[in-house]
Formats: sequence, structure tokens, C-alpha cells
Amino acid sequence: MTAIKHALQRDIFTPNDERLLSIVNVCKAGKKKKNCFLCATVTTERPVQVKVVKVKKSDKGDFYKRQIAWALRDLAVVDAKDAIKENPEFDLHFEKIYKWVASSTAEKNAFISCIWKLNQRYLRKKIDFVNVSSQLLEESVPSGENQSVTGGDEEAVDEYQELNAREEQDIEIMMEGCEYAISNAEAFAEKLSRELQVLDGANIQSIMASEKQVNILMKLLDEALKEVDQIELKLSSYEEMLQSVKEQMDQISESNHLIHLSNTNNVKLLSEIEFLVNHMDLAKGHIKALQEGDLASSRGIEACTNAADALLQCMNVALRPGHDMLLAVKQQQQRFSDLRELFARRLASHLNNVFVQQFTQALLQLYNRSYFLSVPGHDQSSTLAQHSVELTLPNHHPFHRDLLRYAKLMEWLKSTDYGKYEGLTKNYMDYLSRLYEREIKDFFEVAKIKMTGTTKESKKFATLPRKESAVKQETESLHGSSGKLTGSTSSLNKLSVQSSGNRRSQSSSLLDMGNMSASDLDVADRTKFDKAEAEDLDGGTLSRQHNCGTPLPVSSEKDMIRQMMIKIFRCIEPELNNLIALGDKIDSFNSLYMLVKMSHHVWTAQNVDPASFLSTTLGNVLVTVKRNFDKCISNQIRQMEEVKISKKSKVGILPFVAEFEEFAGLAESIFKNAERRGDLDKAYTKLIRGVFVNVEKVANESQKTPRDVVMMENFHHIFATLSRLKISCLEAEKKDAKQKYTDHLQSYVIYSLGQPLEKLNHFFEGVEARVAQGIREEEVSYQLAFNKQELRKVIKEYPGKEVKKGLDNLYKKVDKHLCEEENLLQVVWHSMQDEFIRQYKHFEGLIARCYPGSGVTMEFTIQDILDYCSSIAQSH
Repeated sequence: MTAIKHALQRDIFTPNDERLLSIVNVCKAGKKKKNCFLCATVTTERPVQVKVVKVKKSDKGDFYKRQIAWALRDLAVVDAKDAIKENPEFDLHFEKIYKWVASSTAEKNAFISCIWKLNQRYLRKKIDFVNVSSQLLEESVPSGENQSVTGGDEEAVDEYQELNAREEQDIEIMMEGCEYAISNAEAFAEKLSRELQVLDGANIQSIMASEKQVNILMKLLDEALKEVDQIELKLSSYEEMLQSVKEQMDQISESNHLIHLSNTNNVKLLSEIEFLVNHMDLAKGHIKALQEGDLASSRGIEACTNAADALLQCMNVALRPGHDMLLAVKQQQQRFSDLRELFARRLASHLNNVFVQQFTQALLQLYNRSYFLSVPGHDQSSTLAQHSVELTLPNHHPFHRDLLRYAKLMEWLKSTDYGKYEGLTKNYMDYLSRLYEREIKDFFEVAKIKMTGTTKESKKFATLPRKESAVKQETESLHGSSGKLTGSTSSLNKLSVQSSGNRRSQSSSLLDMGNMSASDLDVADRTKFDKAEAEDLDGGTLSRQHNCGTPLPVSSEKDMIRQMMIKIFRCIEPELNNLIALGDKIDSFNSLYMLVKMSHHVWTAQNVDPASFLSTTLGNVLVTVKRNFDKCISNQIRQMEEVKISKKSKVGILPFVAEFEEFAGLAESIFKNAERRGDLDKAYTKLIRGVFVNVEKVANESQKTPRDVVMMENFHHIFATLSRLKISCLEAEKKDAKQKYTDHLQSYVIYSLGQPLEKLNHFFEGVEARVAQGIREEEVSYQLAFNKQELRKVIKEYPGKEVKKGLDNLYKKVDKHLCEEENLLQVVWHSMQDEFIRQYKHFEGLIARCYPGSGVTMEFTIQDILDYCSSIAQSH
């Protein structure tokens, strides 16, 4: 075991600056025996670290390797299993329990003894030793030498200690001074023994020589002890004298402590009383205002508002621990609750009376107006129109200015008694919904009367022909009604823009709700009200909850305000849909202007708050308008498909082509800079596709007018319309229309012109056939059927007079085919003139090539053709 210990010290611990103190050969209990070594080590450097290291012999050689190490401070318990009987098993309790079986009981005891010594010296006895023999521990500490472990040399812990460097150096010097130190070790040891005896004798003589001095020293020590005894007697007498002084000082100190404690308690008590008085005392003026304050006058409302705020502050004060157990505090809280209930009842009752009074006044105004309109002899429709030229709802400024004064009180009521606040909200919505339903229905009746043309102005307008300008006026009149409707109902426009823009808490007060439903609250008042409400909300009053009612969370306030608006203005969407249906019934083209204006209103509302009541309502109405617009486009396409033409008269410009021009002109004026331009472009694409298809269909079915004329005139009209309006999405269709017009113009010219010099044309066709067969052009004149005499005979049949007569008949024929609206006669005639001249030049070229030098020429010239065409055009 010693050899193993030296090997482990050399190979494993010395390189790590550690010193091996004890070693035990162990294996794990209950498992296949794989031996290893547990080593107790300390570091050579300070601070000293004590460890238990597990070392295992390598399977591939005779060297050892360090497997795991535990710090000794982590060892909690050492269990030797049995303190009486010899047992090689023992447990070490680190973070978990390790069970070991030592190779011998002696090794186990030596290892545990070493752990106990290290525990005594370095860990101040922190480790518990269980089932360890007391004799083993006593042997570790010899009697009378209790400090040998804690303060003695580490040689007591270990029986082997290596030489340090200086000791090795001294031994080497000693051995170098003796020649036979290595060859004769016994002689060298004997020499050292003799020298040691000499030194010991010298030491003994030195001690004997100093005996006299030792006696003198002992005598001095005795005298010193006597002096110490005298000093101790004096100190004892002084201590007795100071003991009484100490008792008196303790009494004074205790008295001062009690005085200080009393003063501290008094200061704290005063602070608590001041806190309660300052925060839970309501002024008599406030109490009087809450009990008897005038809620009708501005001064009384201001006093009640201040008193309500003060009451709310007193009720919401954050009491310190223990305050709620004081009888005075409980009584004051009960008094505040009674005041709150009393004032909440007074406020709710007063506001209900105000609502009833305002509603009654508004209904009286409506009944008076209705009575005036129903007087016999009055034209109700014209009176309505004159009374509502501007199409605005009745003015409610006085009502809302009166209610604005209660804004802060409503905020207070919502914070303190949500049940009463909800009751007021319901009552106010009921009154408003009935009032606005009556006013809005009257408003839309006037709008319908203006749209249907019942008034004189509308009748005059209704008699005008429906051209683009007339349609534009009509749609502007329609816009006037619908636009002023949305403009006048500022409960929709102003409300959504401002309330959503300020992001303030909707339904923060009943008056807030009332203002949002007000149709005539101007922007200045609305802004001022919003600012006041925002300041109240910043104060955080909405965040408080009371036992009387719980305010809605902020996340549901938008839903609540939307539901309020739906209840108050439940008749707006049906009335708007009825108005839109009427406008569409009067003229389907009205859907264009409705689509533009409604889209603009929806876009404006959604930019402020996409989820607002206004956005939702106008969005639903916009869907209806878009359906009407789509239906208008579909109807036009269906009308194109169902068009019937007269079999006895010429076709001319088809009705749906003219209607497309009218539609496009009107749409371009209406949709200029509009947000819904994409819808119009899609409609254009559908319409123009239908126009192209049905023009060709009608041209194919036409019996009186040639197909080419129908195609030419209508596509020329379409091309002119698209060129004038410059519709970007129809650029391809414009080019297509121009191409179709050009193609059919050329086809009609060729078809109508035919062969004006028929016999001459047949003659030259034969000439061209001979040339095609391989006969040279100059040899054609030698053919019997195509000699010069035959050519002269054919030419004589077409004198200038006969040519002019044929052209005149052709002009009359073209004039019958073409319509006057499109004015294409001169264009067609000029094209025919050019085609005739082209044929003439072709004949002249053949004569020159096939009959050179014959002197044969036509009996009329190109100039004659130009003169004939010009005189014919002028004569007609």
C-alpha cells in the first residue's frame, strides 16, 4: 500500500500541487467488484483546499487516472456502519450517498481517522461522524495535546513527509563532504551518529552553564506575579465602585427610551389624525351643494360639480392599514355613501326631466310644422321643398348647449353609480331615436319630392331633353340631397371624425352620447366638448369601479358606442336605401354619381375609424349603390343585345353607340379624380366589348343598309368618342375601332365603286392573263382578240360623258346609304375618287407596256375624273 501511495503522490497529486494524506482501497457495495482508491488530499498552496479524490487504475496499463473529486466541505456525514464490530463498509454523504466496502477494516479506520482530523483542523467540526468508535477518535487526539491537530505540525496527520528542496540540498552537501557516504553507508551513518552525540553534549553543557541566569529569571517572574495580584485587588475595588454607577446609568437610559418611544407614538398618532382629517373631511359648502344645490343654473351646476369631485376624492382615498377598523372612519364612509346616493338620485331625476322637456319641445316644433303643412289650400310638397331648400335637419343647438353643462357630472355619475348612468343612457337613446326617426323621415320625404320633380323647379327640369348636361344637372340635384344629408347629419360625419380622431372614451358620459347623436352640433362646440372630456378621462375617473356599477372596459367602448348609434339612427340606412332606389328608378345613370359620392364618404369615414357606425352604415349603403351601378351596366349590355332595327330605313348610328357616348361623357365628368375609378374602368371594358359585338351583330342583320356602312359609321363614331374623351383604359379599343372603321371604309369603297369601265376591265384582264401565260407584253397586241383595233373599239364605248353619268349615279347611291349624323359622305366620295384614279392609272400603264407607239389613249384624263367628282359633289 505504501508503494501505491508513493506512486499516486508522484504521478497524480504532485503535478497538481496536492499532498496525499490517506488512502483506502475500496469497491462499490452490492455491485461487481471494481477496485479503486479513495484519497484524502490537501493543496500545498494557501488557502488550503481539502478534497476526497477517487482514483482508478487504467484498464490498458499500470498507470492510475483521476476519476472524480469532491470538496471535503461538501461532505455532510461519515457513516462507519458499526462502532463496535469490525465492518469494512462505510458511507460518505455528499450530494448523494456513496456506499463503499474497504479492502480491510484497518484501512477504513485509518481513512476515517484522517477525515476526522482534517474536519477538526480545516472545517471547524462541520462533518457528522456516525457509528464511529469513540476510541478511534480519541486515538486521533492524544490526551493533553488537544491543539496537535488544529495548531500542530501536519506531521501528526501523516507518518510520511517528503524532504523539501533545502533539506535535500543540505543532505547533498553533507554527502559530498564524506567520500564513503554512498559506498559505505554504515560507516557514514556511524559518523553522523558520533557527530550528533558531540552536539548533544555541547547542548547539555550550555544548559548547565545558564542555570544561574535561569534562577534570576524565575525570581523576577515571582516578583511580577506579586505585582499582578496587587493590581487585580485595586481593579476589583474600582469595579465595585463602578457597578453602582452602571445601575444608575441603566435606569436613566431606560427612562430616556420610554420618553423617546412616547414622543414617537405621539408624532405618528398626530400624522394619522392629520391624514384622516385632510383626506376624509368634506366641507359644509360641498355637503350643502350635494343635498340642496341648484342643478338648473350654471353657478349651481359648477358648485355641484366641485362638491361631487371632492366627495369622490374622499371616498377613493387610500386608507392605511387599520384605518377601516376605526369607528369614526366607518361613520364618515357611511355618510359619504349616503351623500353619493342622494346626489345620484337628484342628478338622475333632474336629467330625466331635462330630457323629457327637450323632447317635448322638439316634438311641438315638429307638430307645428306638420300642422302648417297640412292646412287646406297649401301645396304640401312645394311647401316642404321651400322649407327645406338646403335639406338640413332641424337645429338642436340650444338643447346640446344646455346638456354640455352636465358633462362632468355625468362623468362622475358613471364612475360612482353605473346603474343610474345606464338608465339615463337608455332613456336618452329612446327619446333621441324617436325624435330623429321623425326628423329623418321628414328629411328624406323632402329629398324624394325634389328628386321626383314635384316642385316647379323640378318639373321644369324634368321637361328638358336628357342630354349630357341635363343628366349632369339631375345627378347634381341627387348629389345635393344625398350630400347634404350626410353633411347635415353631423352625428354621422362630425361625430365619427372627431370622436374617433380623439380616441376618447365613447359613452364616457350620457351627454357625450347625446352629442354624438346630435345632428347640428357645430365643430367649435364639439371640439371644446371633446377637450373637456379628454381632460376628465386623463384624470383617470373611468378606471375606478364602485359597488353601484362597473364601467365598461376601454376595449368594449367602441362596440358600445356603435350599438348606441345603431339604436339612435336605426332608420338612416333604410331611408338611404329607399332614396337610392328612387334615384335609380328615376334614371339608372344616377348610380354613377351616387357611387362616386358615397365612395368618397366611405373613404373619409374609414380613414378616421374603419369600425365606426358611420363607416359601417355608409359601407352597407355603398354595397347597394355598387349593385345598382353593376345593374345599370348589365341593363345597358342587355339593351344592346335586344336592340331591333327597322328593315325599311337606313341604320345610321346605333342607339346603344350613342348611349355609350352619353354614358362615357357623363361618367368622365363624374368620376374625375374619384376613388372608385377602377370600377368605372371595368364597366368601360364590359360596355365597349358589348358595343363591338352588337355593332357587328346588327351589321350582319341589316337589310336596308350595307354591312360595311353600318360597321364604318358606328366604329368611326366610337373612335371619335374615345379620341375626344381620352379614356386611358380603352386605348386598345380605340385603335381597334379605328382599324375596323378603315377596313370597312375601304371594303365599302371597293364594293360600291365596282368596275365603272366594265368592258375595258374585262379586256385588260384578258391581257394580263396572256402575260401570265408567258406571252411577252409587247407581243400581246399581235393576239387576234387583243389587237389595237379591239382596244380602240372598247375605249370608244367609254367617253367622258358616260363616265360622268356613272359617277353621278354612284354618288346618289352612296348618299342613300350613309346617315347625316356621322357626315362621312365626302370622306367616302374622296376615297372612291382615289380608287377610280388608281384603276385609271393601272389601265394607262398596261396600254403603255402592251401597245407601245400605238397612240391609243383613254377618251378622258385624270383631270377630267377630278373635275367630274368635284362637280358632282358640288351639285348635290
